[in-house]
Amino acid sequence: MSEQKKVIVIGAGWAGLGATSHLAQQGYDVTLLEAAPYPGGLVAGWKTPGGKSVEGGIHGFWYPYRNIFSKVKELGIEPFTRFTRSSQYSPAGLEVESPIFQDEPRLPTPLGTFIYTRFKRLPLSDRLSALPLLYSIIDFDNSHEAWQRYDKITARELFRQYGVSERLYKESFEPMLLVGLFAPGEQCSAAAALGMLYYFILAHQPDFDVVWCRGTVGEKIFKPWIAKIEKAGGKVLTNKRVSDIVVDKTGKTIGVKCGDEFFAADAIISGVSITGMKKIVESSSNLNNYAQFRNLANLKGIDVLATRLWFDRKINIPLPSNACFGFDATTGWTFFDLNDLHDEYQNEPNTVIEADFYHANQLLPMTDEQIINKVHRDVSTCIPTFSAAQVVDSSVIRVKEGVTHFFPGSYQYLLSVKTDIPNLYLSGDWIVTRHGSWSQEKAYVTGLEAANLVVEEFNMGIKANIIPIEADEPHIQVARNINKTIRDWTKFLPNVW
Repeated sequence: MSEQKKVIVIGAGWAGLGATSHLAQQGYDVTLLEAAPYPGGLVAGWKTPGGKSVEGGIHGFWYPYRNIFSKVKELGIEPFTRFTRSSQYSPAGLEVESPIFQDEPRLPTPLGTFIYTRFKRLPLSDRLSALPLLYSIIDFDNSHEAWQRYDKITARELFRQYGVSERLYKESFEPMLLVGLFAPGEQCSAAAALGMLYYFILAHQPDFDVVWCRGTVGEKIFKPWIAKIEKAGGKVLTNKRVSDIVVDKTGKTIGVKCGDEFFAADAIISGVSITGMKKIVESSSNLNNYAQFRNLANLKGIDVLATRLWFDRKINIPLPSNACFGFDATTGWTFFDLNDLHDEYQNEPNTVIEADFYHANQLLPMTDEQIINKVHRDVSTCIPTFSAAQVVDSSVIRVKEGVTHFFPGSYQYLLSVKTDIPNLYLSGDWIVTRHGSWSQEKAYVTGLEAANLVVEEFNMGIKANIIPIEADEPHIQVARNINKTIRDWTKFLPNVW
């Protein structure tokens, strides 16, 4: 380069690390600023004073995470478990077991998901009531127009409108929403529900298959990734909370403030959560001049509670990953067998589990002791042998507004990668993108999209290759093309109503 450009990236999660990594490889003078003492955001991991690993919740890596899997391969690391089966529990006991779908004979979507999932109590008549819902899945194609059509109604209204039985909703769809969008159906956008369900479950038979990190993401993935970033010349600084983004008289940003510190930049990429971005806007004397940033006050996050329990004996947990519903009216939770999933605990003589609660606002005020007692009681309801075991150690992590809330009407306030400030770009799982991915994969992809806009702006370096999601199966493509044609023709018909 004739002139090395300075780029500041805010937030060391999947989005920020993705952007920083690519720009460092392209020769930019890039500095990544992280507010916490360790990189990673909600997926960061760290050690307790006693030397035990904890993290702010366990995150799965689903079959369609093509870009993340590609990055991990590029890093030359092997952080993941095998693909695992999962189960679902209610206070009545075991409700559902899922196979490894890629091991089953491939059927046209969504037949494989429907046929191979093993429901223990849900009658066939209730499951068949979901068939009319297939039209909305065809109609929702992740376009701007589709989001506008479906975003202002709730997921609960959508399922009721298409005749999904009350039992199927309560025992299948709402549990998926509670652990997928982290809120009950009456608080979730129908557009977000359709996008999430299609991406993770319905688009292709293997999409629900998942692997897990064999330790904390921070240790197994982010640590070697940061080493590669630093080797390429990038800088990663922790304990640097951004308080303002400075804009000059021409309307371009010239850097960021972290308290009294100033970091100059030719371009800035934010990779923080919606909660983090709102905090920057609140403390900023510059971003408040822009309506799009002021409007972020309309968005919100969902509270997460992450717990880790060590028991005094070995307990047989049939499957390593488990989702639970019906224990609290508006809260979903998951628990994991860490003796199976994490290298650190494979030879542990006792049982170690992680239990994470989503939409946990009513649980956060409880004391640690009350929370641990609740977890012990609930997991004993699922697997009775836990009731005789004693908790010998524990960790409780409360994350206020830790994950994005895609509530009805939220789409109009979400931002795209480009902003009204020409050299300020945004990334993260709450950013609007037409890629089609969700969660960690979406955060990483938008980080690469932001990096590509920097490359384009300065005409320096090569753009990152972003792997598209797998194409719709042929029958879905045909159905969507027919549906779009009909929608396009009806625009020209007079509105007799």
